[in-house]
Amino acid sequence: QVQLVESGGGLVQAGASLRLSCATSPRTFVPFTMAWFRQPPGKEQEFVAGIGRTGVSHYADSVKGRFTISRDNAGNAVNLQMNSLQPEDTAVYYCVAVDSVGIEVSPNKYHIWGQGTQVTVSS
Repeated sequence: QVQLVESGGGLVQAGASLRLSCATSPRTFVPFTMAWFRQPPGKEQEFVAGIGRTGVSHYADSVKGRFTISRDNAGNAVNLQMNSLQPEDTAVYYCVAVDSVGIEVSPNKYHIWGQGTQVTVSS
């Protein structure tokens, strides 16, 4: 069974940085598209950033210029570098994947989800 294993997250102050990582299991699974979603407290899931096998990426307007998504050379891991974190970035962050082309902002497209990792930014 294919899984996504996340690491990173934690509690930081506003202005700090964090790096989230996510790897496929087994590592032989290399999906076309990987992305990050987040779910703030009391709110619905929202798209954060996505990246295809070729490195094409797409970001939510709220994180452009602050977050960077990247994939390793093998294509079976994705990272999210988050800089200048703000309290509104507080959420559970989920790594997601789908074995089809195209970065979409709807969570319904992604059928493989990680367990989620908490990011809390204090003011």
